[in-house]
Amino acid sequence: MYEVLSRIHGPEDVKSLDDEELVRLAADIRDALMNRISKAGGHFGPNFGVVEATIALHYVFDSPKDKFVFDVSHQSYPHKILTGRAEAYTNPERFRDVSGYTNPEESEHDFFNVGHTSTSIALASGLAEGRNLLGGHENIIALIGDGALSGGEALEALNYAGSELKGNFIIVVNDNQQAIAEVHGGLYENLKLLRETDGQAENNLFRAMGLDYVYEAEGNDVLRLIDVFRKVKDIDHPIVVHINTVKGKGYGIAEKNKEAWHYTAPFDPDTGRPAISFGDTERYTDLTAAYLMDKAKKDGSFIVVTPAMPGAAGLTPQMREELGIQYRDVGIAEEQAVAMASGIAKNGGKPVVITAATFMQRAFDQISQDVCINNTPVTIVLNYASVMAMNDVTHLGIYAISAFSNIPNLVVLAPTSGREYRAMLSWAVDQKDHPVMILMPHGRVTDDERTVDGDYSDLNRFKVEQRGSKVAILALGDFYGIGKKVAEAYERRTGIQPTLINPRFASGIDAELLEGLKADHDRIVTLEDGIVDGGFGQKISAFYADSDMKVISYGMEKEFYDRYDSRRLLKDLGIDPEMIAETL
Repeated sequence: MYEVLSRIHGPEDVKSLDDEELVRLAADIRDALMNRISKAGGHFGPNFGVVEATIALHYVFDSPKDKFVFDVSHQSYPHKILTGRAEAYTNPERFRDVSGYTNPEESEHDFFNVGHTSTSIALASGLAEGRNLLGGHENIIALIGDGALSGGEALEALNYAGSELKGNFIIVVNDNQQAIAEVHGGLYENLKLLRETDGQAENNLFRAMGLDYVYEAEGNDVLRLIDVFRKVKDIDHPIVVHINTVKGKGYGIAEKNKEAWHYTAPFDPDTGRPAISFGDTERYTDLTAAYLMDKAKKDGSFIVVTPAMPGAAGLTPQMREELGIQYRDVGIAEEQAVAMASGIAKNGGKPVVITAATFMQRAFDQISQDVCINNTPVTIVLNYASVMAMNDVTHLGIYAISAFSNIPNLVVLAPTSGREYRAMLSWAVDQKDHPVMILMPHGRVTDDERTVDGDYSDLNRFKVEQRGSKVAILALGDFYGIGKKVAEAYERRTGIQPTLINPRFASGIDAELLEGLKADHDRIVTLEDGIVDGGFGQKISAFYADSDMKVISYGMEKEFYDRYDSRRLLKDLGIDPEMIAETL
C-alpha cells in the first residue's frame, strides 16, 4: 500500500515520477484520503475531486517559491500529503497533526490560514502585487471551486486582476458544477456554456473581465493537466485555467450524491454508511425545517433565503423542490441574501435568511445598512452560533452575540428550548416592526415544563424562571441549562434559593428587572455562549457599574480558538456548575 506515495517526502519527489507512477500516485492519495476521512471525518468530495490537479500543480510548479492559494482550503488535503504531511493521512496516530485547512504554522507550503470562501483570488492578487513591488518572478496560483466564484470577494478580485494586475497570475477554476448543494447564478450558466463549447463560447465571463483564458475538459487527467500547466507557467499576464472535474472522483457513492459527501462524519468505506449513530433524537435543524415547510404551506408571502447553506436549515433537496418559489438560494453570497431579504420585506413578503453564524460575518454591513437602518422586518437565523458547534479556528460561531447584538434596531433572541425557539421563529416572521436575529440552539432539541411566551414585542423583557434571593443567575440561550445547574449547586451548598433568569434578548437589558434585583440580591452571574468582550454579560456589568452589586460574567475569551474540546475548554474557563457555585 502507498507504493508510490511512500517515496514522496516533498514536491521535488513528485517531479521525478514517470507517467505511470503519476497515475498510481493519484490512487495512493485517494487511499490515504479514504483512510483518514473514513475514520476521522472531513471534507470528502472537494479533496477527491482535486487529486490530479494538485499532483499536476506540484509537478509543474516549484512550491513554495511558486505560491499556491487554495480557496476555502478545504480541498488542500492532497496538497498537504505532497508537502511532507502524508503521515497525517496514512497513520491514525498522526491524524491530529494537521488541520482541515491550509495552515502556515504547519508548512512553508501554506501561505494563509483560510476557511471561508471566495478569498483565494484576492489573497493571491496581493501576493502578486507584493512580488511586483519587490521585483520577484515567481508564479502565483489561486485555485477556486466548489461554488466560490459567486462570492462577492471573488468577483471583486477577478475584476481587479483582469485590468489592474500586471505580470504572472494564474487562476485555476476547478469547475465541479457544485457548491455544497447545487450551484446557483448566471456565472454558472456561463461556465456550463464554456464546458459545452470546449471553452470556445464567445460569451466568456473571464475574457469579459480582461483575463486570458484556457479550458481543459479532462480535469481529472493528470497528464493533460501537466501539459496545460506547463503552457501557462511563467506567463507574463493574468490567465484563467478552467478545468472540468468530478467532485468526489474515485468513490462512486460520493460521485452520485455530491451534496451529502461534501463533508462527512466517519463512515464505512465499503457501504458509505455512517460509523456513528445520532439515533432518532430531533435536532434543531429538523425542527427548523419542519417549521419552514409548515409555514410555507400556510402563508404564500413567506420565503426562505439561503446563501448556499440549505443544510443549515435542515432543508433536503426534496424539501427545496417542494418549496418552489418560496425558496431561493443565492449562491455563496451572504450580502445578496440579506439585502434581497430586506427588499422582499419592504415589498410585503416575510423572508427568513438562514446560514451558519461564522459566514454571516460577511454580511455585517448589509445587516446594519440595508436592514437595520431601514428597519425592515427580516428574520435572520444563525446556526452553529455556539462554542459546542464547529471548532476550527476559521468556523467559530462564538463571536455572533458581540458582533450583532450591538447593531441598532436589531432584536437578537436567544432561545433556551425547542418550544421557545419555535415560538420566537413564529413571532419574528409574522411581526412587522423589527429586524430579528435568532441564535439557533445547538445539538439535540431540549424541552422542559417551563411556560413559553408567544409574543416578544415587549422588547428586552427578561423572564424570571425561579425567584430567589441573594444571587441572580442570568443564563442566556444555550447556556440556560448550565445556569439551571449552577442554581441547583448553589442551593445545595448554601440552602439559599437563587434567582434564575432567562434573558431571552441578547441585544438589550431589562433595566426595570435589574434595578429591582438590588433590593435583595448582592451578586449577579451571567452566562453566555459567546465571547465576553462586547457581549451580553458586559451589558449587565455596565448597568451595575455605579452600584455595590458584584457581577461575574462567564463566556469565552476574545481568542481564535482552534480544534478544541468544548467540554475541556468550558472547564478551563471555569464554566462548570460546581466551580461557579464554589466561586459564589
